[in-house]
Amino acid sequence: MKAQDKNVVAVSYRLEVEGQIADSAGAEAPLEYIQGTGMLIPGFEAAVSGKEPGESFDFTLQPEEGYGEYNPQHCFPIPKSAFVVDGTLREDLLQIGAIIPMMNGNGQVVQGRIAEIGEDSVTMDFNHPMAGKVLHFMGEVVSVREATKKELEEGLHGEYLPHECHCKHGKGEGHCKHGEGEGHCHHGEGHCHDGECGGEDCHCGEGEKCGDVCNCEK
Repeated sequence: MKAQDKNVVAVSYRLEVEGQIADSAGAEAPLEYIQGTGMLIPGFEAAVSGKEPGESFDFTLQPEEGYGEYNPQHCFPIPKSAFVVDGTLREDLLQIGAIIPMMNGNGQVVQGRIAEIGEDSVTMDFNHPMAGKVLHFMGEVVSVREATKKELEEGLHGEYLPHECHCKHGKGEGHCKHGEGEGHCHHGEGHCHDGECGGEDCHCGEGEKCGDVCNCEK
């Protein structure tokens, strides 16, 4: 069977960037994805499309075919107060190069890398780590099969299902859903949005309201 849309494709591969192996997956634990659903970058899916199990591949993608060019406008300063939990600054999170999942304005989880730590703010870089890089992929198609109806609807690992998180609002317990405007989870601790508090450690006392980044304000 050839790799085509709505097929589950498993590949072993090595990704070489600037002469170094940046990522890999062996045949014993291959990368699996559903072809044609945008799970992987288009250039990768296009290069694997039509190949059968046992066929090898070796191709290079320019930045515009991979993760795009590096954009300095995707770097933003965030107040250090965003990393304060229960009155304590999470120093363990504030390390140059640390990757922290955060929520954007559309309710989507994005990976931010700490690029700079200032006295009062932290500069987060939301460019993909491979942005601006030339990607050289080498590997082999391990297997191809038809995706089940459940996999097409829910994803291989349930990634299409709505993700939920328990939260606190004021002194009461609540419930929030990612991306539905009811509260966000932010770097694993909580994010406040439209007066709702998300995350297990995010709650405000009487006479206080939620700020933009899980920060209680008078």
